[in-house]
Amino acid sequence: MGAPALQIREATAADAALILRFIRELAIYEKAESSVQTDEAGIVASLFGEGAKARALICEAGGEAIGYAVYFYNYSTWLGRNGVYLEDLYVSPAQRGSGAGKALLKHIARIAVAEGCGRFEWSVLDWNEPAIRFYEAAGAKPQSEWTVYRLEGEALKAFAGGD
Repeated sequence: MGAPALQIREATAADAALILRFIRELAIYEKAESSVQTDEAGIVASLFGEGAKARALICEAGGEAIGYAVYFYNYSTWLGRNGVYLEDLYVSPAQRGSGAGKALLKHIARIAVAEGCGRFEWSVLDWNEPAIRFYEAAGAKPQSEWTVYRLEGEALKAFAGGD
């Protein structure tokens, strides 16, 4: 008998605690555990509430949840088409190497192709060599000429309220 077959399904509101657990595990891996500010209610509202902009997938092996992905649609003015942005891709450490990460990535890539999206993008921490190797093996290329900028928290509120 080989490893259990992988199954990917759309997440539901009943998965909020599971998704939050995966988010926390990912944050620990990324050395940013204190940055997680949401809770189960926040996950339910943002992923499954009316007007939710992001979508989530759960990867299971033998009926056990072993990973997840969260993605949303963005837009390219240059292409004049939507794209898909991968916010999170996470597989439990004990299940890495099982093909779960690749299966989640391919699942979202198929969605992007089926919906006529022009791009499938994500960010990766510059020190995360295993992830970089994984993404490059899939054919992804780094966009080194772009630097991500972020306004958040009080800086965002100050800028939004200022003249």
